[in-house]
Amino acid sequence: MILFTLEHILTHISLSIVSIVITIYLMNLLVHEIVGLYDSSEKGMVAAFLCITGLLVIRWIYSGHLPLSDLYESLMFLSWSFYIIHMIPYFRNHKKNLNEITAPSAVFTQGFATSGLLTEMHQSTILVPALQSQWLMMHVSMMILSYAALLCGSLLSVALLVITFRNIFSKCKSNHLQMGAFSFVEIQYVNKISNVLQNNNLISFRNYHRYQLIQQLDCWSSRVISLGFLFLTVGILSGAVWANEAWGSYWNWDPKETWAFITWTIFAIYLHTRTNGNLQGSNSAIVASMGFFIIWICYFGVNLLGIGLHSYGSFALTSN
Repeated sequence: MILFTLEHILTHISLSIVSIVITIYLMNLLVHEIVGLYDSSEKGMVAAFLCITGLLVIRWIYSGHLPLSDLYESLMFLSWSFYIIHMIPYFRNHKKNLNEITAPSAVFTQGFATSGLLTEMHQSTILVPALQSQWLMMHVSMMILSYAALLCGSLLSVALLVITFRNIFSKCKSNHLQMGAFSFVEIQYVNKISNVLQNNNLISFRNYHRYQLIQQLDCWSSRVISLGFLFLTVGILSGAVWANEAWGSYWNWDPKETWAFITWTIFAIYLHTRTNGNLQGSNSAIVASMGFFIIWICYFGVNLLGIGLHSYGSFALTSN
């Protein structure tokens, strides 16, 4: 009872801290950045990370297993994974690269997990027989970490596309062109223009700053997605071994397995486009943006259906 109460307190403390951090980020976007507030927000993220880490450890202690057995626990672990990704650039003194992506992702994920929709899952239950395996920690943790990394990388690609298309709109407006659908050729044209801007000594500061931002987003999205793809690959392979032990087959084309394979394929295509210089930038970002929606279908959408061999990970967890 004491541990459960402590877990409840840590949950709301961490959620409150991250909510304040989000408010500070929004203030910095709307007005000039205040150094003192920005440093406070970073310290707040560290404090929230420690709170949710303690929460997961406490739940692990009194449940007797890694807290990854249902949707509530996986959402809390997903939120914790966002904190991990946030901490990496923070301790490497690259504070502004991922903050605007990881902080909102952490608070929205944790906010949904602690909402009234998942109240019945807040109390830990006995694992179903299929989850009583040493592979639980390996498989599920790798999958959740991959979801967090791929979602962050995809959102960075979405931000890149927003800046790119905004640049196209501004060019069309300045030249009094009619608004229309942007073709694949136009996107390539913007990429070529960006490459020219790098070597142009007469470029304006505003365009150069935009070019640098696009390059940073492209670089960080590629790194984070590559890390997530590695986690996803390990997660799928370990899941196949676990499936063979539990069900006697490495692959059953279960809805969860099918969408995991689709997710893996989408980001394999993304990484392939990164090897072609002509397809980098906006073109590869479009693929990653598609992957953002595919991940949510794989992780959350399939659970809503409550069908297949992975149905025990949905909204209801039945203990035996």
